[in-house]
Amino acid sequence: MNNFPKKIPIFPLRGVIFFPETNLPLNIFESRYLKMVNDTLKNNKFLGMIQSKNVNGEVYTVGCLGKIDEHNRTEDGRILINLKGISRFQIDKEIKNNEPYREFQVKYDLFRDDTNKRNINITSEKLNELIDNSKIFFKKNGILINWSALSKLSPQKQIYNLAMISPISVEEKQKLIEIVKLDDVANILNEITKFNFYEDSGEKKILQ
Repeated sequence: MNNFPKKIPIFPLRGVIFFPETNLPLNIFESRYLKMVNDTLKNNKFLGMIQSKNVNGEVYTVGCLGKIDEHNRTEDGRILINLKGISRFQIDKEIKNNEPYREFQVKYDLFRDDTNKRNINITSEKLNELIDNSKIFFKKNGILINWSALSKLSPQKQIYNLAMISPISVEEKQKLIEIVKLDDVANILNEITKFNFYEDSGEKKILQ
């Protein structure tokens, strides 16, 4: 974790919540973000994704560090990148610069378990319950998932991928990314999934 940069360029994007152990393909076409990606590719390939709160530039305090592991340049000047989720971070402060994009000082201490898999503790029963409920919820929303391929991933990858692609609200996903422990993320995601499932089916259920 000490190898992660404390100062990173930030891509604030409304409606996109990026989790560790997931992949995010991005189509970069704005000039300021083309400059950011080109600078990132020349350096350590790290950049941060965070959700913007409003058009005034305010961002949430928790986002995710990603590393560009693939990129392709198009004939019309765009850059297509794949961002691999590494670790969540907390915003410390914004750093003034002379670039068209924004940079922030960040810290990773709260989310050290994102890169320390030995501290991950979730039972197979909890994981299976989340997957079973997600299958029902995804099917009702017309979302097709290769469940066989998902089951071959680590518990961490399974949970964060489900959180990222789940058809729940952006606000609910933001709450999930701010939860420190993976087992708590799984529990809350399962409760949100069940709540939405019962709500969609017309049943009323109060979640404790």
